[in-house]
Amino acid sequence: MTYSTVMVALQCDQPNAYALGVAAELAERFEARLIGVAASDLSPPLYYTSGDQAERLLEQGISTIRQRLADLEAEFREAMRGRARELQWRSAIGQPAKYIVQQARAADVVVAGAADRGALTDPFTVADPADLVMRIGRPLLAVPAGVCRVDLSSVMVAWKDNPEARRAIVDALPLLRQASHVTVVEIVEEDGDRAEALAGIHDVVDWLSRHHIHAVGDVPAEAGEVAARLDKVADHIGAGAVIAGAYGHSRFREWILGGVTQHLLEQSARCVFLAR
Repeated sequence: MTYSTVMVALQCDQPNAYALGVAAELAERFEARLIGVAASDLSPPLYYTSGDQAERLLEQGISTIRQRLADLEAEFREAMRGRARELQWRSAIGQPAKYIVQQARAADVVVAGAADRGALTDPFTVADPADLVMRIGRPLLAVPAGVCRVDLSSVMVAWKDNPEARRAIVDALPLLRQASHVTVVEIVEEDGDRAEALAGIHDVVDWLSRHHIHAVGDVPAEAGEVAARLDKVADHIGAGAVIAGAYGHSRFREWILGGVTQHLLEQSARCVFLAR
């Protein structure tokens, strides 16, 4: 298993250099085709006018979007020069998340900039990574600002025994095979059973060994708030990347009430590989 096609999602009016850098690195690592994708749309309400003036304003707005997309294509091609054996560019006038989700059918993994903590985004110009990961049907590698490469010297798998985590670790096998150190971590919640968690972690570590990946397991004795405990372990082992399943009882809960997935998308220290 490898990544034969990497897709990078670019955002209008947002910094893209870090996501581009990581996407280029992945393309080099796996000798993969690289697809750049972007979309933007006119934000409603369009205009409070009618007739010829409204038509002119609409045309101006569309022309501006086309120019933005052309600028993003130029940025993509310049950043990828000499770094991928095959390049493609795809763009459209439309809602970014919807378009990226559609185009992700052509990719093995999608790279996108991580969310800014507490920042409001316009869904007509920016694809929220929390939206993407819940809909995209492909693993998403979220890249925080300031991170220009996937540091595989130490990788943490944030384990929870559910379908999302199982899919994430399978999707991440190509990355895990290139990692120097892999640590599989489960945080026991207040009502959890640590002995059961240890048995589960043992199985995961053994499964990874069957795929020629040496890993160690860790179930901290201290229970508590999962996101904070994961951060503490990641800092302790010097994790450069985190692998995790993206899950929540509902998209509403995941977006509005927070959770581990949202926290991972908003932390700013390391790349996060998420699958659902």
